[in-house]
Amino acid sequence: MTTPFWCVLAVLLLPIFLAFTGGYFRGKAFGTADNKNPRAQAAKLEGTGARAYAAQANAWEAAILFPATVLTTHAAGLAAEAAAPWAIAFVVFRILHGVFYIQDLDKARSAAFMGGMVCIVALFVKAA
Repeated sequence: MTTPFWCVLAVLLLPIFLAFTGGYFRGKAFGTADNKNPRAQAAKLEGTGARAYAAQANAWEAAILFPATVLTTHAAGLAAEAAAPWAIAFVVFRILHGVFYIQDLDKARSAAFMGGMVCIVALFVKAA
């Protein structure tokens, strides 16, 4: 499997990791996680816990765009070696995005988001 496809796996696992992070904050805030209605309980979170869940939601959105980009560039014939630096950079930006989101660093979070979008555009341009 090529590096860009390993990066797809990383991007798909990131929201799951963030869900566990959010679950930690739910347990901390409420004592136990409400597994019957977890979204309602998560909606009551404030501060860091709420940001962890928001980061998770945003990571799921990225988990749609990035795999489609990698599959498109692969189908267009872009060599994995040419795509790899951009794919790795995307993963790094997405990890930073989650960290910055949880830490409430809004400008850094936005910069990480934009960095990831630059990687997406660059992959399409390179595949053209």
